[in-house]
Amino acid sequence: MNQSRTDTLEVPGATLHYEVLGAGPVLLLIPGGPADAGAFASIRGELSGRYTVVTYDPRGLSRSSVDGEPRNTTVRTFADDAHELLAAMGTGPAYVLGSSGGALVGLELVSRYPEQVRALVAHEPPLTRLLDDADEHARSAREIHDTYLSEGVGPAMGKFLASAGLDGDPPRPAAGLNPEMAGAMARMQGNFDFFLGHMFLPFGEYAPDIPRLRSLPITVAVGEASEGQLAYRAAVTLAERLGKEPAVFPGDHGGFNSHPRAFARRLDEVLGTP
Repeated sequence: MNQSRTDTLEVPGATLHYEVLGAGPVLLLIPGGPADAGAFASIRGELSGRYTVVTYDPRGLSRSSVDGEPRNTTVRTFADDAHELLAAMGTGPAYVLGSSGGALVGLELVSRYPEQVRALVAHEPPLTRLLDDADEHARSAREIHDTYLSEGVGPAMGKFLASAGLDGDPPRPAAGLNPEMAGAMARMQGNFDFFLGHMFLPFGEYAPDIPRLRSLPITVAVGEASEGQLAYRAAVTLAERLGKEPAVFPGDHGGFNSHPRAFARRLDEVLGTP
């Protein structure tokens, strides 16, 4: 049975918590929103027989601390952190899977540090600035942020989920989860303040360098059950701008949790690995 190794890495302005499991070429998994390394608890075991799976808590979230007071943090800073983590691994170019906001980080990582990325799968990146109704989404984002400042996490997350086309209340720990997933869900409750206060607006303002991305090894992925949702629309638009067909993956925005085995098989197909 594979044993997970846990460590920390000092990067400019923060200390990252990261975990390594498995053997083979490095596969870096980048979570989105307020999620941490535990977002991939369901799938990393499916992947660790073929890859050295690296997961981590982005700065400011869960077990990754920032130096000094929290401040607004850009996609570029998160990408620089991923670059530092891959450099510390010392294993050469890596496969990268980024989910949601983590896909934005992946796009910036491959754009700024192409020598580090063997291939990127950007799963439903919420690039609202590419959409025809980008101004409307920018106004909605400001309203969500104002709601957070005036009313707190609950009302703001409710508006956020509605704007993204995701039903329900903010995620909460549920009975029946394995201990790793239950821990991840519990930690997420403590991440909403940093996400809404210091990540949400900078991530919404992110726009990638499309001409540069066209020459890089990128697959844009969508969930087969996500059609009509905001991140699906944005991903399809990105794929069109890059002149590519989006790759369809099992499940919806969180398909790597709801369909881990099928998602892992599809990832192998897209990456061209056995």
